Amino acid sequence: MIKLYHCMSARSFRALWALEETGTPCELIMLPFPPRVFRKDYLDINPLGTIPALFDGDTFMTESSAIAQYVAARYGKDTIDVAVEDSRFGAYLNWLHFGEATLTFPQTLVLRYTRLEPEERRNPQVAEDYKKWFLSRLRGVDRALTRQSPWLLGEQFTAADISVGYALMLADQLGMASEFTPAVADFWARCQLREGFQRALKRQQEEGKAQGVE
Repeated sequence: MIKLYHCMSARSFRALWALEETGTPCELIMLPFPPRVFRKDYLDINPLGTIPALFDGDTFMTESSAIAQYVAARYGKDTIDVAVEDSRFGAYLNWLHFGEATLTFPQTLVLRYTRLEPEERRNPQVAEDYKKWFLSRLRGVDRALTRQSPWLLGEQFTAADISVGYALMLADQLGMASEFTPAVADFWARCQLREGFQRALKRQQEEGKAQGVE
């Protein structure tokens, strides 16, 4: 069985969401955030100390968008995957990695310099600059969604929507959702209504409580 190391609503949520969308069972191990600080023994599992960490037999992965792609390709061919032969495959890969590299990265700096650093090291100017960076990059998402399609690639919900959807989840947690355009806000609302998303939320909450992790 797949084993997933996860922190509440952190990047590893992409992996959990993909597993729930495809109905793929996993053992979910909850960790406090950041685990490299609060669970030093986790460094023996993932020397980087980052999450997620996924084990599937001999496969070990740590990149959240790559895990979403892996789960889609291996376990979600009739659900959230896009085949190599599909004309949308290039766009699929682009959105999948756009969600992490372009949208989530600037938010990590907002998170760091508003919440994670000690008070004396917090930097409102850095946080504001990277907030603007993130919001400006949402223009691409807005353009893709203004063609009246429910999802980034049209009618099919894919792992690319999970990748970008998680970036919007993080933005919501950081208080940026009020600045989403109507198209982006509607997309985020649709993501939250998906059964796979709801199952992932419920699973992390139940497992967090059971394992004593806030």
